[in-house]
Amino acid sequence: MAKSRLATTTFQLDADGADYLAQIITYVRRSRSTTRPEIASSTSLSRTLSTKFIDIACEMNLIRNGELGQSTGGRAPRLIDFNESAGSILVAELGATGFQVAASDLSGNLIGISNIDADVSKGPEFVLSLVEKSFDSLILEFKIKNLWGIGIGVPGPVEFATGIPVSPPIMPGWDRYPIRERFTKKYKVPVWIDNDVNLMGLGEHALRRDKITNELIFVKVGSGIGAGILTHGQLHRGAQGCAGDIGHIALASNDVACRCGNLGCLEAVAGGLAIVRDAESAATSGESSYLSKLKKNKGKLLIQNVIEGSLNGDRWCVERIIKAGNDIGTVLATLVNFHNPSLIVIGGSVSAAGDKLLASIRETVLNRSLPLATRDLQIRISEYPTEAGLTGAVEMVINELFSAETLRKWVSEGHPGPQTISA
Repeated sequence: MAKSRLATTTFQLDADGADYLAQIITYVRRSRSTTRPEIASSTSLSRTLSTKFIDIACEMNLIRNGELGQSTGGRAPRLIDFNESAGSILVAELGATGFQVAASDLSGNLIGISNIDADVSKGPEFVLSLVEKSFDSLILEFKIKNLWGIGIGVPGPVEFATGIPVSPPIMPGWDRYPIRERFTKKYKVPVWIDNDVNLMGLGEHALRRDKITNELIFVKVGSGIGAGILTHGQLHRGAQGCAGDIGHIALASNDVACRCGNLGCLEAVAGGLAIVRDAESAATSGESSYLSKLKKNKGKLLIQNVIEGSLNGDRWCVERIIKAGNDIGTVLATLVNFHNPSLIVIGGSVSAAGDKLLASIRETVLNRSLPLATRDLQIRISEYPTEAGLTGAVEMVINELFSAETLRKWVSEGHPGPQTISA
């Protein structure tokens, strides 16, 4: 990712101008290649306005003239292409036991994906210093000189407006830690932080390129359970950014203590940690001979052991995975009746249980939801277990960079900088 030519002309935009420019950039970016008449028609801008802001986007080096298109009877139109190499983005997806990092261009094409082991419970100083080292390695390896933004996903609630995690249950020491401030200060570019499952939802939407994902619920079933909700193709974060935290919806007739301090939360009975907790008991009591042997050999069980047991036909493991699916399906049925999604995608480490988990979720949702709400509903396991979160982080940065409000802050400089966002 070598340094690209930056705009040599600066612009001052009013609110309307920023909105017109944002519409054109977004349309061309999603189309990849289009024509001037198509841009004017699709954005409902007059030809004069469309031409003016297409020219501005060209001066900014964000779009450029391409090859001649196909003629429809007259002179062949000149194609307009999005310049994905105008800037670069760095992204990280933090998890309970490690994180992924990657670099990307402005179209979300990931390079340099790497996985690093790091226990999130060791605190932000330890983990984020490793993230910074990984970013620095990417910058060096790919000769990144035109960094435009950074996106980071964390496994806990985030106040999106400030980029600050708030009381994340599995992240001791991270409460109110200024992640955005730290990375903005070091890299001198705008930084956005969000909950990891929100980014997985955005990534699923971007990778599938299918209208069915416009009404999407992405459910991450890992150590905990959360959901990313898309409506009309836009992520729904709620007032403070914590929409979709379904792991703390209480199940009836259940008094299992949750790490949040309440009783009967979904993740306390169906999350990965809950399944491993029950697996330890089953191994000790002899309810599962498969897990008993593993525990004797390894001393400590992991969620992968329960999944392997279910795939190998161990009765306890199969029943435990099915029960988790039933519990998750019970909560999702309520969401289906409330939100009426077209697609539910299951991701996270527990989704590796595959068809047994999926069938249990499907059956419960269908039995507990209204017929109209499930008439065309699809429920699937994610096909992008590695890319979804990182791609979603890139989408978050790009969507924010090219929003009308943000564009107006940096277009006069020709390059996004720390001034682009403010808490």
